[in-house]
Parts: sequence; C-alpha cells; structure tokens
Amino acid sequence: MSEYPEPSGLPDLENLASLANEMFQALPNAAPFFAGISGLQAAPNAGGHPAARPQAGVTSAPPPMTSPAVERHASAAPNYYFAENANQYPLAPIHLEQLISQVEQTAAQVSPQAFGLPGEADLRELLGENRFVTQAPAAATRPAAPDLKVPHALESHVGNYHQPQSVGSDRVAAQSLHLPGESDIQQLLAAEFSVTRFDAPASAATPAPDSRFYFLDSGAQPVFGNTLKTNVFAAEQQGFDVNAIRRDFPILAERVNGKPLVWFDNAATTHKPKVVIDRISYFYEHENSNIHRAAHELAARATDAYEGARNKVAKFINARSADDIIFVRGTTEGINLIANTFGKQRVGEGDEIIVSQLEHHANIVPWYLLAQRVGAKIRVIPVDDNGQILLDEYRKLINSRTKIISVTQVSNALGTVTPIKEIIDIGHSFGVPVIVDGAQSVSHMRVNVQALDADFFVFSGHKIFGPTGIGVVYGKAEHLQHLEPWQGGGNMIADVTFERVVFQGAPNRFEAGTGNIADAVGLGAALDYVDRVGIERIARYEHDLLDYATHRLRPIPGVRIIGTAADKASVLSFTLAGYKTEEVGAELNREGIAVRSGHHCAQPILRRFGVEATVRPSFAFYNTCEEIDLFISVVQRLASARRN
Repeated sequence: MSEYPEPSGLPDLENLASLANEMFQALPNAAPFFAGISGLQAAPNAGGHPAARPQAGVTSAPPPMTSPAVERHASAAPNYYFAENANQYPLAPIHLEQLISQVEQTAAQVSPQAFGLPGEADLRELLGENRFVTQAPAAATRPAAPDLKVPHALESHVGNYHQPQSVGSDRVAAQSLHLPGESDIQQLLAAEFSVTRFDAPASAATPAPDSRFYFLDSGAQPVFGNTLKTNVFAAEQQGFDVNAIRRDFPILAERVNGKPLVWFDNAATTHKPKVVIDRISYFYEHENSNIHRAAHELAARATDAYEGARNKVAKFINARSADDIIFVRGTTEGINLIANTFGKQRVGEGDEIIVSQLEHHANIVPWYLLAQRVGAKIRVIPVDDNGQILLDEYRKLINSRTKIISVTQVSNALGTVTPIKEIIDIGHSFGVPVIVDGAQSVSHMRVNVQALDADFFVFSGHKIFGPTGIGVVYGKAEHLQHLEPWQGGGNMIADVTFERVVFQGAPNRFEAGTGNIADAVGLGAALDYVDRVGIERIARYEHDLLDYATHRLRPIPGVRIIGTAADKASVLSFTLAGYKTEEVGAELNREGIAVRSGHHCAQPILRRFGVEATVRPSFAFYNTCEEIDLFISVVQRLASARRN
C-alpha cells in the first residue's frame, strides 16, 4: 500500500491507473507531458516498443477503448501509470510552461475534443492559474487539501462518472471511458500536488497580486511565422502576456456548440476577470449592508467599500474630486439624468442641441424627448465616407441658440475615434457645454476628464470588465452644485418635513434610494485590474489586433467594411454580399464565435452608409490572432460557398 493515506472518496490507485491509461492512450505520439509529476510515470506500449512495465500494486492495462477515433491512434500512444509510492521517484518541480508547450505540440497532431477529452484550453484553465506544480510533501507534512474548482469547460468533458450522460455522435463522453468525475479530480489534485496560487484574493496574510505576473521578461522574444502576426504581437514583445490575461477570465474556458468560446462581442459587453467576480462575492459574504446612516459594523464596511469605489473611479478618469462622481445604472441612465436636469435648465423653445451622426440611440433619444417636450431642435454633425467627424461642418452648426453639445468619443457601430478634445474646445469657444459619451472609449484608451475639459463624461461598468447595472456620470462641480435632483427618496436628503425638503449636495442628491452597492464595488475592482495591466498596453495590443483583422478581412470577395476612419478603436463592422447579417452571425456562432449582428442601436450612422445592419466583431485585450484566424476562415468559407 502507498505511504500516503487515501483522501476520503478518492478512487483507489488501481482504478486511477486504469483510468489514466485509458485517457492518455487517446493521444497519438504524445510526449509524456505529465512525466515528472509525482506518482505518474510513462512506459512505452506494445506498438513497436517493449511491453509496458507493470507497476507495483497496479493491475494490467485495461481493455482498449471502443471509440473508433481512439482506436485509430491507440497503437502509437504511450501508456501512463500511477506509481504506488510517489516518493519512489524523486523528481524536481515542474514549471507550468513546460507542460503547456508539450500540450501545444500534441494538440497540433490530434484534437482531444474529438473524443471528449479536455483540450489545451481546458488544461490551461485547470492548471493555468497555478503557476508552479511541485512534488507533494511527505504524508506527515502534507497541507490540507486546497479547494480547486474544475472549470466549466472541463466539467463538460468529465462530468460525474457515476451518472449517465447522453453522448453526441461526434464525441465520446468521459463517463463512457470511465474517466474520473469533478469531485475525484478535485481530491486527486489536492492530494497529489502542492500548489502556489498567484490569483488568490488579497487578505491580511496574502499580498495583493503582483502586476508583474502579467508581463514577460524583457528578454523574451516571441517568434511568429507571419509578418502581420509579428506586428500584432509588438505589444507582447513590450511585455504584454495575453495567455496570462486569458487565465484571469473564467468564461473564456466556456464551450459553445462544442467549440471553445471566441468572444468578439466586446462592444456590447466585456467579460469579467476572476478578481471582479471574487470581489462581488466577498461583498455579499462579508460586507453586505445598506450604506450610510447606521452605527453597526457591516454598514461601515459597506460604506467604506462603496465610497472607496467612487474614489477609484475619480482617480481612474482623473476627476478633480470623488464628489464629481455619480453612480447610475449605466451610460443610458446617465445621459437621461443629464438631459432631465442640466438639459431641462438650459434648453427651451427654439433652442438647439447638437449631436453627431455617429451616436448610439442612448445619446439621441433622451435629447429628442427633451426637444419634443420644450420645442427645441436637434442638429447633427455629419461624417465623411470613412466615418470621420467633419469639424468644419460642426463649426457651422454652432450659433447663439446652441445650448448643449453631446458627442461620443468612440462610435460603437464603426469604431471611429472622434477628435473629442477639439470638439470640446470649439464648443467652449462659443460658450456651449459639451457632454461626452465615453461608453466605448473608457476601456480602450486613457481618459482624463480634466485634460479634456469635458463638462460631463458618462460610461458603463460592463464595458470595462466590470458588472452590469452600474455606470458613472462625471460632472464639473460648477454644474452639479446648481442642478435639481432627478429622483426623490431616501439617501439624497438632508432634512424632510411636509412643508420643506432640504437636499444633500452632490453626488448624494443624485443617488436616491438604495444604489447598486455591490456592483459599484465590483466596478472599483475592475478599474484596479485594468490599472494593473496598464491601459496603454491594452490600447496598443487591441490596435494591433484590429490592424491584423482588417488586413485579413478586407481582401475576402464580397466583404464591405463599414467605417474606415484613420483612428479607430477595435470595432470591425462589415457586410458580406449574398448574406443577411444574421446568417453570418449564426454561422460564426456554430464555430463558437460570438459577434453582434444588427443595427447596434445606431441606425442613423448605418443608414448614412446605405445599410440597415452589419456584422460587428469587436476585440478586447484577451483576444488573440488565432481567434481572428478562425473567424476569417468562416467568412472565407461563406464567401466561397455563395460564389459557387
């Protein structure tokens, strides 16, 4: 028997050896990428090699699997055995990158997903958050088993082998191979490995994650065979490690239609890093309370967390004070707040409000409603054939009746980056305040509201890797202190009688009732995360991704790119001749690729280009060239099929 006591509920070693042999037989010509981990040894099989050496306490190899996909490769695969005693083979610690590099070599020969085994992405998700895997200590000093969660993508492969599961015709369920289930894997990992985790939530005993974890050594020189792809990875050569970033986002290990998820719908919403998910959970587990007006401990914790998030937002966009930051549900609610307070005070009958042709409906409809209510007029800044603001035409629109200018910094439909500083300066030269819709800009570039001199700046948390249902309105103090409240209720008052109400100052007077406390805290964690990675690094990497995707998409017959401004964020709208946009989106979805197809709540700008809808892939800093290559291959296939 092994010197190690068996953890409760773990299969015995003979069963594990049998299971491991069945799983690893599926990989053809596989280098023993688990060789060297304590307790797991490789031996050649009978396929032209000496017979497998039996291990003490382990029965003979199990019968071959019945899957045809496995049988085709079984003769070339080495057998793997669990040794009875891990200390029998003293081995040095294994660095994760060595494991991953050999996994990648194997993946080039065979797709494990074809027969229901975990693939590279699953292994990265399972092991990637553990930077080093070391040999387990002796039984007397073995630590308590860590709580290691098997990711959703791996769950879809291993499940729980005690329960039946339906099997698709193109996949072999892990249960049919008698592979271990999630609980078994958790206990096996806990028992056999000691793990150094770099992404655990900070605590009194655990230092905050070191941002250097995300960057390569200065001497690292990635090599790529394609010149364009080499250019795309200029950012990585300067220290950006996209694979480390991807391991921070649990949903990127998800499977869609049996394929790894490729998320190209970032302009609609971005995914959340684990630190944000953990921070929200921590709030509900340890801090949950309504804020302000209480003497108890949890109210103090919740208030500190909420107001701390406000301070983080102010710092992130370089506001003068945290008092200039108002929490709302998102950009849409923020613009409605401004229209119904600031707009209501300034705009009357015969007055004019200027917006641009690039605007999202959220920066059109609130102003339309205000104009309809008071008898004002909307005037529109045109764009050229590339989707760029025509500044000369903008100047001509401003006159003595112009009361408000409200313009996006980045178009959600085209990706155009507007000359927002010039727009603000021109407006101010006429004495007109300027509101900036920053929903699409804040995650792609450094925002400095004081340097811009914006009167208001609005953005949504879910566009910058934070939660949904939380957003921000920044306003200059000289505006906020003169605005009437938008809504009435608790929290925003200083004193109430039936004859008189005294309101608090900004920002409280604009936050009636119980706010979205937990998600404000989550937004603060998201901004911390972006700061650690570096917004300039993010911008550089995303720009290179967009450049790579544009060069690959443009030559495809039938493709028309909508929006070709010289300065763009990572949005690539297009149409494909012979196809409706929803048909292209559905075909991409079959390959696990998520894009947005439709009018993107920006109908005026699409109609400027003579279309009602586009297909819109939009990239974030966790996307890769390989994902773009897959996307391009689907579009090329569709284009070829239509021509024939």
